[in-house]
Amino acid sequence: MALIHGFHLRNVRGDLLGGLTAAVVALPLALAFGNAALGDGGAIYGLYGAVIVGFFAALFGGTPSQVSGPTGPMSVTVAGVVAALAAVGISTALPTVDGPGELLPLVMAAVVVGGLFQILFGVLRLGRYITLVPYSVVSGFMSGIGVIILILQIGPLFGISTKGGVIACLTQLSANFQPNWGAVAVAVMTLAIVFLAPRRLTEVVPSPLLALLIVTPLSVVLFNDANLSARGIDELPRIGTIPEGGLGFSLPSWDPAFLPLIIKSGLVLAVLGAIDSLLTSLVADNITQTRHNSDRELIGQGIGNSLAGLFNGLPGAGATMRTVINVKSGGSTPLSGMVHSIVLLIVLYGAGQFAALIPTALLAGILVKVGLDIIDWSFLLRAHRLSIKTAVVMYGVLLMTVFWDLISAVLVGVFVANLLTIDSLTQAQLEGMDADNRLMDGDFDNKSTDASANTEEPSLPPSEQALLDRCGGQVMLFRLRGPLSFGAASGITERMALVRNYKVLILDITEVPRLGITATLAIEQMVQEAKNHSRKAYVVAANDRVRNRLEKFDVQGLMTNRTQALEAALADL
Repeated sequence: MALIHGFHLRNVRGDLLGGLTAAVVALPLALAFGNAALGDGGAIYGLYGAVIVGFFAALFGGTPSQVSGPTGPMSVTVAGVVAALAAVGISTALPTVDGPGELLPLVMAAVVVGGLFQILFGVLRLGRYITLVPYSVVSGFMSGIGVIILILQIGPLFGISTKGGVIACLTQLSANFQPNWGAVAVAVMTLAIVFLAPRRLTEVVPSPLLALLIVTPLSVVLFNDANLSARGIDELPRIGTIPEGGLGFSLPSWDPAFLPLIIKSGLVLAVLGAIDSLLTSLVADNITQTRHNSDRELIGQGIGNSLAGLFNGLPGAGATMRTVINVKSGGSTPLSGMVHSIVLLIVLYGAGQFAALIPTALLAGILVKVGLDIIDWSFLLRAHRLSIKTAVVMYGVLLMTVFWDLISAVLVGVFVANLLTIDSLTQAQLEGMDADNRLMDGDFDNKSTDASANTEEPSLPPSEQALLDRCGGQVMLFRLRGPLSFGAASGITERMALVRNYKVLILDITEVPRLGITATLAIEQMVQEAKNHSRKAYVVAANDRVRNRLEKFDVQGLMTNRTQALEAALADL
């Protein structure tokens, strides 16, 4: 097996440009995530994590174009670890400009353990199972992460120092709401830039970097700390002095008193990082028309996170926005992810004195944009119209994520969603048995009981085959059979690249008695993918229940039978 999956030298120029562009986007985000995870003084550890995880996850991972680094879910989880350790009596709870304090070595022990768990997941070949999570659970969880990020940034936006989780931060704000108006002004300027900057400008300079370059010098001029102090006004909170020596090896703390908490926290980081990374891998596959190696990706992420913990780096995962930007800028092999890390390393050693001037309110403003982008608004606002059961699961996972526990929210959500899926499949199969006399006679057809996508293509009736032949190989007839639950969605998603290879796609689901929400969303995305590439797409659905669900999702191109779809396809050519 080659050391670097998907590596070749045919695209060096594209990889260099992609890596450079991804680094430009990653710089302000890494600092912001570090600050969100570890509080004041923690921004630099986000940059450490971006350098280490980004390099080694690319080197050993299984998604060639993926760029890794600190992400929203991982930073929120680290913030939870910080709160848990502080709750059991750590005296120096957070890193400061004077040193890392007692907390950081314990947090880094959890990061190392998380990386080792991810390596174990990959070795045990668990990659394909990790992404078999119902969309309602994923949506609720990611939206919950977005809400947590927004709540945790309220304090920094107003220049108020807050610590701990959601409840603790809200309690501190209600007890001591004394805004620093300089921080508020910085936050307003940042939000104005990240939300209102012209698209043509942000395509050249990403909005987070634009805010960093404009607001930081303005804050130095407008809110000179020495003048503010002389007039008795609170100074503007900033990142502060970056530790001398930069990136350096540091052993974590393995204090036996905290070992159970370290192992539990490491497992949480491993699971969330795995889900985050593999979902981003699916996005990368869709854009590049390739297929990632999920088990190898987990091993690469695990190596990156384990080493990050040994260099005081924030844990990371595959980062969707950075990966998409990398691909669109020309990156296609692991070299791009490694270049991204090398660029950040150069910045780390050359811009320390400038980074110290960055206001924490600026980083909070950037994270507000990140939090809003993470929330799954499309599904959040229409889930109740699509399925009450799905909406209950999604909103339940969201609330548990915000106010209870991240992993528990996912586990409970998956358990409930699986029970609902099993019940629906059972009802669909029983209805099929009652409706078909052949089944009552004992002639059981696998098509009626197989809950996964079956793309084996039996022969068509002569009239339909003649229509397909007249299309001259420009029409793709993609057939699915059996009840489609969330487990089939990943198979549908993997085949979305087929859309681009034909002028017309016909998705035949006439033999599908039931569509799960996740599978429906995958079909909706496949039709949208065809539209995005100026292709035609038709969905053949004879079952009233299936048609009603697709209509609720406003899926275009619905047909009642294959003949109608083939005739429409022939007219489109």
